[in-house]
Amino acid sequence: MTDQLSDDDRSGTDENWTDRLSDDEYRVLRECGTEPRGSSELLDIDEEGVFRCAGCGQELFTTDEKFGSGTGWPSFWDPAEDDAVETKPDRSHGMIRTEVVCSNCDGHLGHVFDDGPEPTGKRYCINGVALEFETTDE
Repeated sequence: MTDQLSDDDRSGTDENWTDRLSDDEYRVLRECGTEPRGSSELLDIDEEGVFRCAGCGQELFTTDEKFGSGTGWPSFWDPAEDDAVETKPDRSHGMIRTEVVCSNCDGHLGHVFDDGPEPTGKRYCINGVALEFETTDE
C-alpha cells in the first residue's frame, strides 16, 4: 500500500524521513547516494514478485521486467506502470545522466540508460537499498 505523502515529504524537508529510513536508505533515497556495486541482495532474486519503493511502498518494478545486466545493480527494462517513476536530468559528478525517482515520494532510485534489452532498449539501473521486494509466489 502506498502512503499518501505531503509536499514536505516529497521534497525531503520532513525530518520524519530519518525516523522512517535506515541510514543507507536515507543516503540513497534522500541524498542521491549510490550503494556499492554488487552489494544488493536483490541482484539474485529468483522468485516472482514486486519491487516497492523503500521510502513510501509504491510498486515500482516487477520481476517480469528484471534482467541480469552484469553492472552490479538491480536492472529493469521498464517500470511496473508508466507513472511509477519519473526521470530528470542529472549533471552531477561531471556527467550527464537521467535520474530515476519514485513518482510518489521523489526518492532517488538510480539512473536509466539506453543500453538495455528489447522491447524498450532501456536499463533502469536501480539501487537495491531503495527497493523492498515482496514475493508473489505461493
